[in-house]
Amino acid sequence: MSVQVATLPAQLAGVGIDAVDVARFRGLLARRAGLAGRLFTDAERADAAGGGDPAERLAARFAAKEAAMKALGTGIGGFSFHDVEVVRSPGEGATRGAPSLVLRAGAAAVASSRGVGRLHISMTHTSHTAMAIVVAEHLDAGRAHP
Repeated sequence: MSVQVATLPAQLAGVGIDAVDVARFRGLLARRAGLAGRLFTDAERADAAGGGDPAERLAARFAAKEAAMKALGTGIGGFSFHDVEVVRSPGEGATRGAPSLVLRAGAAAVASSRGVGRLHISMTHTSHTAMAIVVAEHLDAGRAHP
């Protein structure tokens, strides 16, 4: 039997996906008073509180942070949750409110060491499940990096 391993195209550095059970996440936030502060920046918490169910919105951001860790090849715990922040575009029209990621400190160092120049993100949530996918693109899309 032979196994064929798929390789990423040269421009892709990694892909990460994560799903969060909203009810379970809501329960964790309720039981652990400081958890939201350890996982999310002040801006992320304020944005999540700005409309809809904050637990759903925070669960989607948590999924995005874990997906980013996976896309950057570190897995969970590869850097601080505060080192990756979900921000929303203030633009107009179709791009208004579109999510993107800001990397700082440990996350930025990992991205730089792996030649990652750009991250693409998509998030969604329902009252039951929050999901995010992150695609990491090499800085020099024509050349693969270690």
